[in-house]
Amino acid sequence: MRDKFEREINYLRVSITDRCNLHCSYCRPKEGISLKGHDDILRYEEIIRIVSVAVKMGLIKVRLTGGEPLVRRGFIEFIAALKGINGLQDISLTTNGILLEEFAQDIFSAGIRRINVSLDSLNKGKYFRVTNGGDLEAVLRGITKAEEIGFSPIKINTVAIKGFNDDEVLEFAQLALNKPFQVRFIELMPVGQAKSEYNNDYLPATQLMQEINSRYKLEKITGKRNRSDGPATIFRIKGGRGEIGFINPISDHFCATCNRLRLTADGKLRSCLLNENEIDLKKALRENCSDAELEGYIREAVLLKPKQHDLACTETHLKKCHRNMSAIGG
Repeated sequence: MRDKFEREINYLRVSITDRCNLHCSYCRPKEGISLKGHDDILRYEEIIRIVSVAVKMGLIKVRLTGGEPLVRRGFIEFIAALKGINGLQDISLTTNGILLEEFAQDIFSAGIRRINVSLDSLNKGKYFRVTNGGDLEAVLRGITKAEEIGFSPIKINTVAIKGFNDDEVLEFAQLALNKPFQVRFIELMPVGQAKSEYNNDYLPATQLMQEINSRYKLEKITGKRNRSDGPATIFRIKGGRGEIGFINPISDHFCATCNRLRLTADGKLRSCLLNENEIDLKKALRENCSDAELEGYIREAVLLKPKQHDLACTETHLKKCHRNMSAIGG
């Protein structure tokens, strides 16, 4: 699949639920979210059909997200069904880690080897506050369990927020020094709940790099990129076991190499996280569309993909995305 700008589109992020067991302040407010009902979200068999058609069109990689994917019943059996799709080369998972200790072995046995764990603070009190009640110890136990079982790579996703976790940058970097993890710092995006205080909370990745370089020597990893690195620019701390990545969607966007589509839990196919254009696949499926028609809708979404997002990160103008991240799929 190629879009209008000759980018090959071969990666689909699939949100299987808008529900989550956390309420992170920049993603999903504790009050005011209207959750989708059971019939409002895609059934597993509908997701399987979409992925099967997309694989025939050139899709090779799927990442399962939410909300929190581990809160949806039948998740392990769904992974096994995805693994049965001929031609799908890679399935990975993003989780907040709260339930990871419980499900890690089943996830591994079902065929997933790569996981990303969202973790914005290593301080128990701060983690509790930003997640509105999350248990940091549960997440750390889950990461330890995943490492013991053999998941690789294990990526730690940290959204950088000024005045909240910018004092923990070196502590996160030390994880990549001592553990075989890829610690990835992600610039905050003006999506949904995060947009209200965005100008005060945004922290450019260059500041994080400077701080890490003040203590450790960062060596950029060059040469052929690993397809699992995605949009991250990857470094290694000299003498360290792991890696450090920076994902800079605002200060240094990677739109020219973007290869992904997003499928929301309620069945909308979205060509860009930061663009509101969506194709309603759930409606088409429930009106008994043929596979050929479904392929046409997927191609329509690919052709809707913009050349780049049009966020302008300045004090005077900042276009924002109105859907919450939990509704789009993180």
